Amino acid sequence: MLPTSGSSENAKSQIVDFIKNHPDALHRTCLDGHLTGSAAIVDYTGKKILIMLHKKLQIWIQPGGHADGDGNLPRVALREATEETGIEGLEILTPGIDCDVHTIPARPGELQHLHLDIRYLIRAPRNSVIQRNHESVEMRWLNFGELTQLTSDESTVRLAKVGFEIAKEQF
Repeated sequence: MLPTSGSSENAKSQIVDFIKNHPDALHRTCLDGHLTGSAAIVDYTGKKILIMLHKKLQIWIQPGGHADGDGNLPRVALREATEETGIEGLEILTPGIDCDVHTIPARPGELQHLHLDIRYLIRAPRNSVIQRNHESVEMRWLNFGELTQLTSDESTVRLAKVGFEIAKEQF
């Protein structure tokens, strides 16, 4: 894991403490919260990131989802990224690049709870075709400036910034 900011480092500590106190943290049945894996998906050039308008939450975020018992969080992030975008051939580029702990609001049949998110940089193959699923309203490839015009969410912007910095070094 490569924490890159104070916020990410604090989240990493919260996640470690949560896991110590919740041995069932990999499962949605852990009502206080559960582990998730998500993906900063950059295009083949590393100049654009894929962002989605989440259908339930109605916010622009990166693809990702629940561990559902799978302790291999890079695999979780890759699985969720593939399911949510329909892009085949996605590739994990690095160990975790960011951590985040965020509150998911209560909804009918679901209490408010935490998502303890480990985030990975994933590269899409050249000429990727998006085939979004039922979890998003819209998906867009954006450069950093476009992303910051679309959302001011600190967590999403932080992840994109780190993802772009690493992509710039690697491509």
